[in-house]
Amino acid sequence: MLSDRREIGITVRKGNDFSEWYTQVVMKAELADYSPAKGFMILRPYGYAIWERIQKLLDREIKKLGHQNIYFPVLIPESLLAKEADHFAGFIPEVFWVTSAGDTTLGERLAARPTSESIAYASFSKWIKSWRDLPLLLNCWNSVLRAEIKGTKPFIRTSEFLWQEGHTAHENEADAEEEVFRILELYRSLMEKVLAVPVYVGYKSEKEKFVGAEYTITLEALMPDGRALQMGTSHNLGQNFSKPFEIRFLGKDNKEHYAWQTSWGVSWRLIGSVIMTHGDDKGLVLPPRIAPIHCVIVPIYYNKTDRQEIMSESERIEESLKSRKVRTHTDNRDHYTPGWKFHHWELKGVPLRIEIGPRDLKAREIVLVRRDHGKKVRVKIDSVETAVIDSLRDMQQHLYELAQASLREGTTEAEDYSELSSSIEKNLGFVKAAWCGAESCEEQVKNETGADIRLIPLAKEEARTACLVCGKESKHLVYFAKAY
Repeated sequence: MLSDRREIGITVRKGNDFSEWYTQVVMKAELADYSPAKGFMILRPYGYAIWERIQKLLDREIKKLGHQNIYFPVLIPESLLAKEADHFAGFIPEVFWVTSAGDTTLGERLAARPTSESIAYASFSKWIKSWRDLPLLLNCWNSVLRAEIKGTKPFIRTSEFLWQEGHTAHENEADAEEEVFRILELYRSLMEKVLAVPVYVGYKSEKEKFVGAEYTITLEALMPDGRALQMGTSHNLGQNFSKPFEIRFLGKDNKEHYAWQTSWGVSWRLIGSVIMTHGDDKGLVLPPRIAPIHCVIVPIYYNKTDRQEIMSESERIEESLKSRKVRTHTDNRDHYTPGWKFHHWELKGVPLRIEIGPRDLKAREIVLVRRDHGKKVRVKIDSVETAVIDSLRDMQQHLYELAQASLREGTTEAEDYSELSSSIEKNLGFVKAAWCGAESCEEQVKNETGADIRLIPLAKEEARTACLVCGKESKHLVYFAKAY
């Protein structure tokens, strides 16, 4: 069995070779696999189950805010994309084009959806006629295709990815702004309370904002290798799309107006953030709220009599936990040893494990093991439900607290350009720095260090120095980091 463990286990340490460790966790925990088509990824059942958990929880909250789900076609005529030329220009290097159907050459190229603004807003112009048609609050669960030219990484950078994209139209600017921020808070809650991944929130610079937006608000997390990960964005589009797409309505004043719009989205990159943030040298560690299995029961027996009694008790415990909405699975496979099963479910990140053997049954106890810290506690069988539910709640909070501490430790402030460059070179995480607001200074840092301005914090932070690049008066204290 030792050879089996070496084969399925993680063979590198997270702290020694982060990239290889990440790839092994994705593959060996059976979350995803590489596709025969370069740049594309197969989402395996266990990975899809995690995505379904995220999707279910987020979809419920989106609908609570009044949004309805919709689906737009995957192929978009080039003429529609050209209506907002500046926006589309940013996607041109990544677009997959369909130019023929069978042996017939198409009269107009069709783009495989890189994002849905153009096809959605062409429809908005038909559907919105009066102020009574507003707000229009729509959400899509779909995939988009962007030819990944920077190198692929499962869940983080692939040529096709699953995501959620919201598109809304409003009667006035204030309503659109309110939408941007309520979605922002919805995303923040998802990331911190569900994924247990803390984030910084702020504006993108003009250079980094979504092309076509008045402004973009981003949620940025810090991964253990010191790189930032953009977790989601919420964009105020103003009237920058409603004018070229002629999304007009008759207002209450009997005058014609252009709609005010927003768009926002998160992708399966959220799964990548969970793997990186919480995983350890044994494999995946899943926050309970997104774990497909909360608790796995591993029966331990040595003969047929033991097996019958222990399996009977295991099944009773399983049904009892399921009645309390604890997603529970009993591993009753006889062809694997208990030790092999322990390692298997640890690799897959299941939050809790229950061990029950002949001595445990005789004492009317089980052994409860938490995945995050590995501690074992003995629990009376009559108290299993309470112990499991309490442990899941505590583990969810513990994972967040650990990640929050890492975020704090990975955030520093530079007092001069040398310190900024040195911190970025060492991949120390987010580096706060004074910035004058000039794109030339932003570009210089990018060219010389590889770091971007990840965000300008929503809650303005006062800079203690002049701009670290040019020495002029600073306008913002911004967060620099290298990013995925």
